[in-house]
Amino acid sequence: MKIIKSKAELQKAINLLREEHKTIGFIPTMGALHPGHLSLLAAARQNGQAVVCSIFVNPTQFNDKQDFEKYPVTLEEDIAKLLDTDCDILFLPGVGEIYPNGTDQLEAYELGYVETVLDGASRPGHFQGVAQVVSRLFDAVQPDDVYMGQKDYQQCLVIQRLMKLRKDTFNLHFVPTQREPDGLAMSSRNRRLNDNQRALASLLYQCLVSIEAQQDRKSFAVVQKECIDLLTHKGFTPDYVALADAVTLEPLADYDPSKKMIALIAAFIGEVRLIDNLLLNH
Repeated sequence: MKIIKSKAELQKAINLLREEHKTIGFIPTMGALHPGHLSLLAAARQNGQAVVCSIFVNPTQFNDKQDFEKYPVTLEEDIAKLLDTDCDILFLPGVGEIYPNGTDQLEAYELGYVETVLDGASRPGHFQGVAQVVSRLFDAVQPDDVYMGQKDYQQCLVIQRLMKLRKDTFNLHFVPTQREPDGLAMSSRNRRLNDNQRALASLLYQCLVSIEAQQDRKSFAVVQKECIDLLTHKGFTPDYVALADAVTLEPLADYDPSKKMIALIAAFIGEVRLIDNLLLNH
């Protein structure tokens, strides 16, 4: 595996791979890698691609400075995991490489409705920051395929919108969420949970399963209230428990079996904000 810190060196290495008639599968990450990330690399490998993974903790997507400062950094562990999964290139840029002119006056993207709801409403500016860094990474890597985890479903839709704005022609793959044995979605933020919080964290997934299981028996409003009450009783601070059109992310007032639906949830436990989602009737 080559570890590369500059865009110029990255493009030289990718050109060599293309001379060997290899296509490029790209996985953008912020590090603190777990099996969910590694499943993205496996998906690229299954498609016979050379794998480029980036690790860059992007400052512009954190609307909470403390959240940025507390984001877990485990670079040595990450490198070992990438070596074990046959990653071809690790792109490890510094802030100056991604934002050579600083971060004060960056471009704004017309991301539309998908930027304004759920995580977009709770974290103002977050998805603009995501678009700013991902656009720069796409320019640096120029991939054939990009792999992202379904756990960050709204982010996947934001990147889909960004690709349309950029007129990108590569493929974006949503890879199914990887879960712990108790159902908790794998996430870098899970490292910040203490033992008591970790024991409770799987309640988010249990709520999603309840939303799915009760769609033929109760209205969504009733199930939504049950989930919020349960989370609150167990010490969470719920942000949202929502049902939406899986294509547009527009909210649904009730179950609609004629549409592809997705249940989405976000809640704080202590200072840690967890998110999860579950596709329904797929």
